[in-house]
Amino acid sequence: MRKPRVRAKLKSKRGAVKRFKLTASGKIKRHKALKRHILTKKSPGRKRSLRKATVVSDSEVALVRAMILA
Repeated sequence: MRKPRVRAKLKSKRGAVKRFKLTASGKIKRHKALKRHILTKKSPGRKRSLRKATVVSDSEVALVRAMILA
């Protein structure tokens, strides 16, 4: 008798795993963009607000969750 074929497990996207974190309540945290270079023309207040992490928008949650929890 032939063994039943087992489907391969889906691998998570390793780049996404490194970029996003899950909070205790299940939300997905991310860092803000535009903080890598050309910082001299950006105001100090703008750079300060870019330091803080934020939550992924509702429209993107399903996509990001599929990448990190596959």
